[in-house]
Amino acid sequence: MPTSKVRKRYWITLGIMIALALVFGAGLLAWDNPMPVGSEGFWIIAKMRAGSILTMAVVAACQAIATVSFQTVTNNRLLTPSIMGFEALYRVVQTGAVFFLGIAGITFFTGIGQFALQVAIMVALSVALYGWLLSGKLGNIQIMLLVGIIIGTGLGSVATFMQRMLTPSEFDVLTARLFGSMTNADMSYMPLAIPLMLVAGGYLVASSKKLNILALGKETTINLGINHRREVMTTLFFVSILMAVSTALVGPLTFLGFLVATLAYQLADTYDHRFIYPMAFLAGFVVLAGSYFIMKNVFYAQGVVGIIIEAVGGITFLIFILRKGRL
Repeated sequence: MPTSKVRKRYWITLGIMIALALVFGAGLLAWDNPMPVGSEGFWIIAKMRAGSILTMAVVAACQAIATVSFQTVTNNRLLTPSIMGFEALYRVVQTGAVFFLGIAGITFFTGIGQFALQVAIMVALSVALYGWLLSGKLGNIQIMLLVGIIIGTGLGSVATFMQRMLTPSEFDVLTARLFGSMTNADMSYMPLAIPLMLVAGGYLVASSKKLNILALGKETTINLGINHRREVMTTLFFVSILMAVSTALVGPLTFLGFLVATLAYQLADTYDHRFIYPMAFLAGFVVLAGSYFIMKNVFYAQGVVGIIIEAVGGITFLIFILRKGRL
């Protein structure tokens, strides 16, 4: 932020985003609540709705911090961590459960133990991929991304094959799990999801100055005395934790991270991660909470919010490419 005008604009924008987040959060709690305001019944209903708001906050933090960090270490603002196959692995796990166990397979992968298992599998796969493809003299991020795309495509094909073998009733039950939705989250997951998000997200936020240097490129990072490979692998490890938590919690949200990161860079107008992270988190929460509030109370179609976010994110992605990175 080189000038006072830029700093002023940032803080005004941040204040507006905080106000929007509070308005949409309060709206989800109180709007269309049939009980009188302040009554015991009102707070019971509000407490039930608070779980969805907490889920949105966790998902927004995971997606925002993970995507901004991933784009920094890959030096490419067109990429998201989803390219590493997290969503494809989630689809394989969920589809495989129904394919081998029937409709009861959905209940098999519910509970904090199963949630921890899904997160562990996703993190283990990504760490093995990073360690293998970033080690040695020929290791580089471009090869890692290419192999990640291939693995994700392969896992997606496996999931599609199993889905075609399901009965219509089994497929209908499975489909509800394969679209990102806040209703997929279980509050029993939060004692594990929140600490993981705080640890991984806290480390990346605390490493903002190092990420600012990593954004300058490998050669500059090494010349400034920082171990580039170690920092990249550490960042990718915590990114994988955040993405695994978000995906296992609510399901695939492929373009949410890209949409949030793009908005954050446009609104913050800086490359300093200390200022981008808060803006990205607020943008993510406003997008999720605002979408759910509008679709629930205006169009009465809250179940399609995830699809709409993906559609808007995909359109933003295409606009970014067509404008040749001038955003």
